[in-house]
Amino acid sequence: MHATAGHPEFSLIIPVYRNEDSIEELLGAVTDIQRSLGEMIEVVFVIDASPDRSQELLSSALPSTEFSSQLIALSRNFGSFAAIRVGLQYAKGKYFSVMAADLQEPPDLVVQFFNVLAHEPIDVVLGTRRGRADKTIDRYAAGIFWNVYRRFVQPEVPKGGVDVFGCNQAFKEKLINLTEANSSLIGQILWLGFRRKEIPYDRLPRRHGESAWTFSGKLKYLMDSIFSFTDLPIRLLLSIGMAGLGISFALGALTAIARSFGWVQVPGYAATILVIVFFAALNMVGFGIVGSYVWRGFENSKQRPSAIVLERQEFEGTRSK
Repeated sequence: MHATAGHPEFSLIIPVYRNEDSIEELLGAVTDIQRSLGEMIEVVFVIDASPDRSQELLSSALPSTEFSSQLIALSRNFGSFAAIRVGLQYAKGKYFSVMAADLQEPPDLVVQFFNVLAHEPIDVVLGTRRGRADKTIDRYAAGIFWNVYRRFVQPEVPKGGVDVFGCNQAFKEKLINLTEANSSLIGQILWLGFRRKEIPYDRLPRRHGESAWTFSGKLKYLMDSIFSFTDLPIRLLLSIGMAGLGISFALGALTAIARSFGWVQVPGYAATILVIVFFAALNMVGFGIVGSYVWRGFENSKQRPSAIVLERQEFEGTRSK
């Protein structure tokens, strides 16, 4: 283990999960970022319990890189947002940026982030996707996901969504102090406000491996965002309940009229069952929504950390020796 000399101006946080095929290219891209900035940077790699050789490859390569670095291994897979938060907590710079290890975000976007943060009165910079070189089905799925997110959760989310961002020290401190469980990092960033700038970019095609962000992961992310940043489920439940109540009154009035005119001779078994099933299902939906809020409140009351660090190494960059 080496001690890092001084505090760098810029810290780059990179969560790593199933990225062993792109490690060599990733290190080259980070080296190019440092050369473009003309400043010594610190790179914080956070291994999110990756089951491949990513940690082994980085541990072997980092002692001989030009940039200084930290290699942090988490005790299990906590998710990329938790890994980013850990990276921010340990980063030592004045300005911070997040970069994806799969290199689908162009590395020069990081350079733009740091230049904006260092030279403009901006606290947080968001990379907004202008276009994406993904498969057609992935593009449509992402479009639907972010449209739903903007429509029902946070209207200020950029149309193409946000995956990477940069911020200064003041914003970072506020962000890592938001410790609620099962929340959305992007949602927290937008909720904080501050002076914000968006930088559009075109997402690059994935060159190695497959994305670990599955449909179930996207669904959980959307649900976490909804329950953390909007009362939409409660309002929806109230609307459904009021509609059901209206239907019940209308059905009762219709039945009374029909009986008074002799149109109904035998009580309707099917109608009775349908009404029972309808309101039973309505109750179950209500309990599920309320239970989701209660469960999240209970999780937050435990005050567990978002992730557990298993081990951490620091490496000096060769340019600092």
